[in-house]
Amino acid sequence: MGRILGITLALGLYSILTVYLGLNLKKWLESINLFRWPVFYWLLLFLVSFSFIIGRLRDSLKPLIILGNYWMFFLEYGLLLCILANLVIYITPYKNVPIMGSIVMGLLVILFAWGSYNAYSPVVRNLEISIDRPGEPLRLVVASDFHLGVLSHKDHLQRFVELSNEAKPDAVLLVGDIVDDDPIWFVDEGMNEVMKQLTSTYGVYGVLGNHEYYGGKIPEFIDEMKESNVQILLDETILVGNRFYLTGREDLTNAERKELEALKPESGEHPWIVMNHTPQDLQEAEKAGVDFHVSGHTHLGQLWPNNFITNQIFEVDYGHLQKDASHFLVSSGFGFWGPPMRIGSRSELWVVDISFNEESVGRYGH
Repeated sequence: MGRILGITLALGLYSILTVYLGLNLKKWLESINLFRWPVFYWLLLFLVSFSFIIGRLRDSLKPLIILGNYWMFFLEYGLLLCILANLVIYITPYKNVPIMGSIVMGLLVILFAWGSYNAYSPVVRNLEISIDRPGEPLRLVVASDFHLGVLSHKDHLQRFVELSNEAKPDAVLLVGDIVDDDPIWFVDEGMNEVMKQLTSTYGVYGVLGNHEYYGGKIPEFIDEMKESNVQILLDETILVGNRFYLTGREDLTNAERKELEALKPESGEHPWIVMNHTPQDLQEAEKAGVDFHVSGHTHLGQLWPNNFITNQIFEVDYGHLQKDASHFLVSSGFGFWGPPMRIGSRSELWVVDISFNEESVGRYGH
């Protein structure tokens, strides 16, 4: 009963915000003599605003999901700009609705273009860390949150492969949300042929994210990754190239995932690297003695000012943090969820160069 009430309230609030946005758009269209057919206008507005939900009702309606993804962008920035415009009109002497509305629309177009560029033009971030234990220098490519599907598509994956291969890494780590819920688009677009082009000394490894669980096709996803030469680690620790231990944790969505302590290597002879999609419980990793912990999930909010929310939720929602002898890295992701735009963030991959202290005996004395 409580869940139904919560959903009802959420839909009610969402509808109110949609009406507010619709009224502002209507007022501007009327001011420039372009408003027509009120019933059709409101029906179309609500079809678009709920397309993200309607598109999930049956397969034949799935194209509406794409429309819904774009709508999320216009809803967020449309609301912010409309509130700002209304404040200007009501607080200041300036009352010119046609010009104010045109400015808002112009800003939306600029933000749309800028956000699309940030989403589809990934950058390489570089990080150098030093671990106080013996070992040979190690280069890793770390990326997360591809959300491969219709909008984060095959061409975008090809960009990642080219940038990763240019770095000549020892290993590639894909830290969850590799596909956007359902791997069907990964299969239909033949993305496995692109993923197979990834090159590294010791292979490509990945973990599950929350969206793999949302899709409900984890066995199919794992099979597709295997065909793509990506080894998915499910609450397991392996020794890679006799160089480092690599742990892949199940996502927090899985309530039965193991404690990190249970995945700890028996020997402290080699560095210990952990892939964990969500950057939660950093103290657990620090206490267990993890050398390098990599995550994604936050997208750095993806669209400003959402980053203020992720900053409050997570101890570190982006970038590098060192706690005692443990290093943590959170990526904003190579892809995107929902609208294919980024404002205040950028699609990215990390090239991490790890050096070691040959004089050290390590924190466990091995």
